[in-house]
Amino acid sequence: MGVVEKFLMEMKEFQQERMIRVYVPKGYEQSGERYPVLYMHDGQNVFDDGEAFGGVSLGLEAHLDETDRNVIVVAIDRHADEEERKHEYCPWVTGEYGVKILGQPSTVGGKGEAYADFVVKELKPFIDSKYRTLEQETYMAGASLGGLMAVYAAARYPGVFKRIAGISSGFYRNQEEIERLLKVSDLSHVERCYLDCGTNEAGEEEEVNEEVLASIRSVYDIVQSKVGDSKFVVMVNGRHRYVDFRERVPGMVGYLLG
Repeated sequence: MGVVEKFLMEMKEFQQERMIRVYVPKGYEQSGERYPVLYMHDGQNVFDDGEAFGGVSLGLEAHLDETDRNVIVVAIDRHADEEERKHEYCPWVTGEYGVKILGQPSTVGGKGEAYADFVVKELKPFIDSKYRTLEQETYMAGASLGGLMAVYAAARYPGVFKRIAGISSGFYRNQEEIERLLKVSDLSHVERCYLDCGTNEAGEEEEVNEEVLASIRSVYDIVQSKVGDSKFVVMVNGRHRYVDFRERVPGMVGYLLG
């Protein structure tokens, strides 16, 4: 069985401490080997249901134990306040496309660059010094706005994140800006990209369901043109809920780490 270790780390830009959860694979202590590292967001909802918002997590700890994946997973807890979470995971303030989907004006977002800086410039060096990592084998994945952050980080920091994944990514809030960034970014270092989307993301709002799917597909089309090993999965009747996200974990992990 792998072990999930926890510690608090200061986020200097945000002037607060945040819980970091680190999954260390089975046999880590005895092996002497070095491991790739997968960074993930919404840390409370990554490994188990106990502390998960909404009571359902991705169940990643159990899945990794069952499949004997040799990977270290670093999960950064989300901000306790939902609005602050959105500010941190969105690099830009919500654009026109996001306002259209939301159906109302929004000033959410804009702290995503500082959050990504924390991961790259503070957290990653600490993890690489504390654990036996393969420093060049660094990946990132997330659900919802965590998927936006994963794709943004790969474009924003060329050469750092070699594999990325997003489950039901919330690109729509920053649609215009993330597409613009991806079009001018060098993604030649990205080895693999996995994205998925449900056909029922917004429940009974069919028009919004179609817009969200179009949003993710549009981003995927840009990424695929630059990253040869890419995969886009449409989940029929898939909803924007963790109980649905959890079902997609085997496919996402298998593609990202396989």
